[in-house]
Amino acid sequence: MSDGSVIQTQGLSKNFGNVIALSNLNLSVKRGCVFGFLGPNGAGKTTTVRILSGLLKPSSGNATVCGYDIHTQREEIKAKTGLLPETPGLYSKLSAVEFLEFIGALNDMSGEVLNRRIDSLLELMGLEGRQNDLLESYSSGMKQKVLVASTVLHEPQLVFLDEPTSRLDPAASVLVREIIIAMAREMDTTFFICTHMTDFAEDVCEIIGILNEGVLNTLGDPADIIQQVGGKDLEDAYLKIVGGEVDKSRLLSWRD
Repeated sequence: MSDGSVIQTQGLSKNFGNVIALSNLNLSVKRGCVFGFLGPNGAGKTTTVRILSGLLKPSSGNATVCGYDIHTQREEIKAKTGLLPETPGLYSKLSAVEFLEFIGALNDMSGEVLNRRIDSLLELMGLEGRQNDLLESYSSGMKQKVLVASTVLHEPQLVFLDEPTSRLDPAASVLVREIIIAMAREMDTTFFICTHMTDFAEDVCEIIGILNEGVLNTLGDPADIIQQVGGKDLEDAYLKIVGGEVDKSRLLSWRD
């Protein structure tokens, strides 16, 4: 990482049979950057995250993550990164504290340091009164808060977040946004965020990449992207780039 890049990819591609999920991705993400990855469903965002986090082997190309090679050092990558997938699993018969203790043990954490960190995160998430209740009794938003806490618990160098605010109410979304900004600024943590929430991306992300049909076709800071395509905001620019602008005159044409 001599050039300051936490993620560096060269021609990264992934095929599933005849389906091209990711095509020739060349990308560099600097340390401490909050990077947003936007694109429609099926664009290849989750495939990219699974490759970079060491869960999936690419069909071709190379990449380093936190200085480690994705082909030969996947376990080292997993140790240095945190991952919150879009559809994560929770052990519903554990309490929030027990689940976080389990995650801590997986990351070689124990004792007072782990206990203090768990208490602080649960208080930050507004769950201190429910910390000993089973996760099966939690709402979807409360579960997502626990999952966010579990992802940053071991202070990873790089955090992958796939739709982190999809189950959260506006207040909780603001909390997650502030945690991301604080960790990036104060701890030099790098975030790689896949999201459909263009307003969230515009508020949080310093650099945004837009992926469509497996191809990265736009890269830049939000203001530059908006200016490039003459958009009103990032959502408008995104729709101009990937398609999907709504013809309002046709909305009720099904009644004809």
